[in-house]
Amino acid sequence: MQYAWFLWSAGLLAIWFVVYAMLPTRAQRRQLVIVSFWTSLLGITEPIFVPEYWNPPSLFGLAQSTGFDIESFMFAFGVGGVSVLYDVFFPQVRHPMSRAVRHGARHRFHVFALWSGPATFVLLLLFSDLNPIYSVIAGLAVGSVASILCRPDLLKKMLFTGPVFFVVYFLYFLSLVLVFPSFVETVWNLQRLSGILFAGIPLEELVFALFFGFYWASIYEHASMSVLSPYIAPTRGGRGHA
Repeated sequence: MQYAWFLWSAGLLAIWFVVYAMLPTRAQRRQLVIVSFWTSLLGITEPIFVPEYWNPPSLFGLAQSTGFDIESFMFAFGVGGVSVLYDVFFPQVRHPMSRAVRHGARHRFHVFALWSGPATFVLLLLFSDLNPIYSVIAGLAVGSVASILCRPDLLKKMLFTGPVFFVVYFLYFLSLVLVFPSFVETVWNLQRLSGILFAGIPLEELVFALFFGFYWASIYEHASMSVLSPYIAPTRGGRGHA
């Protein structure tokens, strides 16, 4: 069980490479790498969760001695790539920001939509006694709603990606529980959580997965506006794709 967290994170990276290989264009693969890289930086938040949320065994005992661990960066990089599952299943569907959206009244709220999630998380972390995982879930939920209100054209993609990521995450977490049956009870701080388990998986993990899928689908689309040249390069006649 000492290496369960490392093996679980490494397995998620294996799934990431499968998704990478399935993307149809070089531009989309490049976008996946960029979004995953920036998502991996969420690993720096690990000290917030250790030991309040969990206390995983890590390589070289880093989580216990520093609060940081290598596995968190691996894990965050891996989950960052799952937001492109819509592009894997529907490779011909694109979501460029239409001219109507760019010039509509809601366009001015894009920055707010992007930062509403992180801002909610930070505010709850600083001014509430909630376990950090609940602050994360609230931030993801607020960010998801703000993104839909700002760009309702992304609703279909978000409603697809959220449940699909949930299913992938559930099955993958279930593999951890089956291989290491006592891992959850040993590592998660269940006394500070709801204590509700589904198939041995903490309820908080499943709720996180659902809202992460919703929110990160919109983050991926916002990133595409500056990464995929077909979306940002002006076309003949001067009509650009934001």
